[in-house]
Amino acid sequence: MFGNLDTTTLQQLWWIIDSLVGSLFLFLIFVQGGQTLLWQLGKANVEKSLIINSLGRKWEMTFTTLVLFGGALFAAFPKFYATSFGGAYWVWMLILFTFIVQAVSYEFRKKPNNFLGEKVYELFLFINGSVGILLIGAAVGTFFTGSNFVLNEYNFVTWTNPLRGLEAAFSLFNLSLGLFLVFNARLLGAMYLLNNIDFTGYEDFEARTRKAVLVNLLCALPFLLYFLISLVVMDGFGVDPKTGIVSMVSGKYLANLLSMPLVLIFLLAGLVLVIWGVVTTSFRGKNNGIWFGGLGTVLVGLAVFFTAGFNNTAFYPSKAALQSSLTIYNASSSHYTLTAMSYVALLIPVVLAYVVYVWYLMDAKKITAAEVTGEQADEMY
Repeated sequence: MFGNLDTTTLQQLWWIIDSLVGSLFLFLIFVQGGQTLLWQLGKANVEKSLIINSLGRKWEMTFTTLVLFGGALFAAFPKFYATSFGGAYWVWMLILFTFIVQAVSYEFRKKPNNFLGEKVYELFLFINGSVGILLIGAAVGTFFTGSNFVLNEYNFVTWTNPLRGLEAAFSLFNLSLGLFLVFNARLLGAMYLLNNIDFTGYEDFEARTRKAVLVNLLCALPFLLYFLISLVVMDGFGVDPKTGIVSMVSGKYLANLLSMPLVLIFLLAGLVLVIWGVVTTSFRGKNNGIWFGGLGTVLVGLAVFFTAGFNNTAFYPSKAALQSSLTIYNASSSHYTLTAMSYVALLIPVVLAYVVYVWYLMDAKKITAAEVTGEQADEMY
């Protein structure tokens, strides 16, 4: 089946698969967003415990999806993996560190003889949800603004900036995307808490959480608008399909959206769904906004990745040496590897079905204050 597909089709298929995994990760960072709300929403210990226990049941899914995203990129587009992780290693090491301290925090925050204290581990959770997501957004932004690398004839990478990837956070475009992801994760986190916690007897806590959804949307909008306006007016990194030569093209990303109307629909529908999730949560008093916001975030993520990689575009452009830029065609694995991976990918629906089933079991019953305060409390974190 897959063996009969040509290499170009397999390369495009795997960019779609990687984009889907990456977009699901952008939805699952509602865990990180919820962590940054801990001090804002949790005015009492029981409220903090409700937040931590709610998010603590999902944090492994976010981390696992991030690892899966990296693994899929490594297998399908090894030259990108080697160039980015081998050259911009400081930014990736810092991102990884924020996820390590997250895992440590959930494990040790409530342990006896915790010499650091709960506040320190809560600070770690805040760093993971703010700095970690900001840097991930800045890294994705380099798909459009470019990075400082040069590849020689043996594909050995030389990074021309001593900050080794951290310089991406000093670009206003990259920073705006990162800050949008931070605030979007916060509003998704608040919507998830409303869907997962029984607020009976804690109406003030519920009111603060609903307000946080609207406030974080308002905070996210300026950064989103700056990112979108900059995207459609900026020059892009186009690739000649015959020669493979990379050149700067005026209005490239706007042209991509117009040339791929389905991608434009994804972007617009995703934004509408996120806004509707906020409206139904903050103004209509519903608790299912997370599903609208989550689906909208996935669609926006797909639109971003597709705009960066398809329509003869360099998805990992080089500012230092234009012809070192990477495309889904010159950065991919061999036909054999892509074919073998495609057969393995047939198991993805099974894995997703299992994740949905486990999620349903964990969220079938809302978390109550009695669970985190009673003698039989299920507070693991």
